[in-house]
Amino acid sequence: MTGAAGAVLRRAVIAALVALSALAGSVHHGAAQDAPAQVPAGQGAGTPPAAAPASGTTVVVSKGSGRSTGPDYAAWERLAERAENLLANPDTETRGLDLLRSQLVAQRADFLAAQNTNSTRIATLRDQIAALGPAPPEGETEAAEITQRRQELADQLVRLQAPVLAAEEAFRRADGLIGEVDRALREREANRLLQLWPSPLNPANWPEAVVALGDVTVRLWTETTTRWTRGDGQQALFDNLPLIVLLGLLGLALVTKTRRMAQAIAARLPRPKTQRGRRVVALLTSTAQVVLPTLGAVALAEAILATGLTGLVGAALANALAGVVFTLVAANWLGQAIFPVEDGDEVSTLLVDERRAEGRFLAGSLGLALGVEAVRQVLVVEVGGSDTANAVLAFPVLATTAVLTFRMGQLLRRHVRSVQQGDEALSFGLRVLGLLARGVMLTSVAGVLLGAIGYLAAATALVYPSVISLGLVAVLFVLQRFVADLYGLVMRSDAADQEGLIPVLIGFAMALASLPLFAVIWGARWADITELWQRFLQGFQIGATRVSPTDFLLFAIIFGVGYMFTRLLQGALKTSVLPRTNLDQGGQNAVVSGIGYLGIFLAALIAINSAGIDLSGLAIVAGALSVGIGFGLQNIVSNFVSGIILLIERPVSEGDWIEVGNVQGTVRSISVRSTRIQTFDRSDVIVPNADLVTQRVTNWTRFNLTGRLIVPVTVVLGTDTRKVERILREIADAQPLAVLNPPPVVAFMGFGAEWMNFEMRIILRDLNFSLQVRSEINHRIVERFAQEAIEMPGAKKAEAVAEMAAALAAEVTADVAPAIMGQTQPSHKKPRSYRKGAKDASAEARDPTERQEDT
Repeated sequence: MTGAAGAVLRRAVIAALVALSALAGSVHHGAAQDAPAQVPAGQGAGTPPAAAPASGTTVVVSKGSGRSTGPDYAAWERLAERAENLLANPDTETRGLDLLRSQLVAQRADFLAAQNTNSTRIATLRDQIAALGPAPPEGETEAAEITQRRQELADQLVRLQAPVLAAEEAFRRADGLIGEVDRALREREANRLLQLWPSPLNPANWPEAVVALGDVTVRLWTETTTRWTRGDGQQALFDNLPLIVLLGLLGLALVTKTRRMAQAIAARLPRPKTQRGRRVVALLTSTAQVVLPTLGAVALAEAILATGLTGLVGAALANALAGVVFTLVAANWLGQAIFPVEDGDEVSTLLVDERRAEGRFLAGSLGLALGVEAVRQVLVVEVGGSDTANAVLAFPVLATTAVLTFRMGQLLRRHVRSVQQGDEALSFGLRVLGLLARGVMLTSVAGVLLGAIGYLAAATALVYPSVISLGLVAVLFVLQRFVADLYGLVMRSDAADQEGLIPVLIGFAMALASLPLFAVIWGARWADITELWQRFLQGFQIGATRVSPTDFLLFAIIFGVGYMFTRLLQGALKTSVLPRTNLDQGGQNAVVSGIGYLGIFLAALIAINSAGIDLSGLAIVAGALSVGIGFGLQNIVSNFVSGIILLIERPVSEGDWIEVGNVQGTVRSISVRSTRIQTFDRSDVIVPNADLVTQRVTNWTRFNLTGRLIVPVTVVLGTDTRKVERILREIADAQPLAVLNPPPVVAFMGFGAEWMNFEMRIILRDLNFSLQVRSEINHRIVERFAQEAIEMPGAKKAEAVAEMAAALAAEVTADVAPAIMGQTQPSHKKPRSYRKGAKDASAEARDPTERQEDT
């Protein structure tokens, strides 16, 4: 029983792998591989296509040395010549080219590693030679010891560089041979896709397909009866009968009772309180509908194989059973996840129940079609058959799959259109879904037409990848929704939905990770993907230095550490060190900013040197960049240099009250390119640093807060000037913010036609309160002038205007009232008093000099 249990586990893994390969075979191989493979000339049927050593590198270990030699170039030469001969032979089969390519890739990896041989020692020798200086020009001499030492070092350098140069040459050759193999494989794939088979719509070809089906049935019956009559099948059946019954019952229970088991598991789990929690639990429990039937199919397959009555065809079908069942249950599970039965989902709210039911039916039908195609591929590989029979048998399954896929595309387009009809704009995911729906509809129509003509390989390469791509997109959608719900549960926030940053980033990462899968689905080989990855790992050349992704990773890590250290140092200086110095706030901010710029620059420089990036190869780029700076970026560079000047000279600091141009406010921050000024209206104005350096700037509070306040005062001509001066001086002296040394000054500034001008000049301790002080002084002036009966200009004019308005109102009332009573008509002629008052007001409104001239 122990050996049987081990065989069960081993065969379970094999069954899963065979199932996946059967599904992928419908995409990559198609119907063109139904025919027997060609064997190269000169080789037998059982001879490998290209015998080669198990490893292209021979390691020789010397006794006591513990060191190994480099690649075996003699073995490599034999492999390279054999590769060139196989590439020149058009009859070499595809499996031989695949094997040859794997050997060449292994050799290329060895040569790439050998290029770093003695790299440290070579670098040291170059530094030693550089320390000795260049050789003297012709006609000059140097010390013989220096010449001899330089020659010895040069000889050592040549010897150490010889293995590196040989590895580089072999690497180039291996890389070229791999490219030739890939080109040959792509040409064969193109020829396979363009192969024209007999048309499956021709009724003359149908009898041959019926005969092929009969051959399969006869082959199965013959294998079974042969093993039964020989006796070995009977013996295996009776010996393994308990295991067969156990596996059969277990498999049938898992396949048929899955839904009930999943419901029982869900009922035993505690019900979450939130909607997200319920969705997470429902999704996890629903995966049992995929896992349990697949395990049941594995158990049934093992039960069938344990009978000992299966031959090659029966064993192949048994091994494919798990894959077929997995395809069916996975398709049904995706259909229920994308088109749920209950409302409340993103798709369910836009599709009616009938459409969602149709979506579930289409998903299950597509899974069934893929399962049937997988079975057909297995039979084609094991039984074979003519091209005519294979074309006729493949076309019905292909046409059915194309019709179902076309209808699924229509359903998805209807979902996108329903969103477009609403007020919401289409998201990027919905736009991609709309393009995908139109794409699968197009490939379905093209696949049916090509298959009907006879291009079965091309039709297969269009239809089945479309179905699998839809399935992969559905898996990504379910996973992204699951990640969003799980993130919401972890964060315990209803706002952490699918539009949150973290779920979107995770979904984007999953989409990027799925790109290789999409490429493989649509015909790319894993060898092509690994080749692209190898090219990516090799990096690119900058001057004499090759930069690889590991160098970028090292650069990012070192720069990140330097950046974090710089921020920590800035924080320590700002909060702990600088407040204990005599520097003002502006100086402290300047020191912190300078440390930040210097730290970032040093972090970048150390990261570049640690990554081994040689910037000397960027001299041309730097020259072109300097020209661009001179023409197009001069303003930015000017602002940058001005920002550095502001940080060093500090004519303006944070917190200063400045006035530049027509902008006046408080400096809030000084960055590299610009300065942010907050006006007294609480609005921010971004001023380029160049304006603060090149234009006139008034800094009211740079070195101290004291400043002068000027308050103009006007009184009527004829007022006692000494009395006015005394009152204004008393008001100025009474201000608490006024500086007594020097004392406030009250100046008699001059005369007007009807007034006299005075000015109060006061030095304030804090100029930031100038507005409040001015307002308080004005209030006190009005109060004292009223107490001392001192008139201000405009008072008499205001009284005259008020009297004129009252007279006009009385006269208009006297004219209008009789008209309303029906006695007289109102006069439209202006009253004489009105004209006189208007004339007097006009005369007073004129300029005083004009009035004096009139007088």
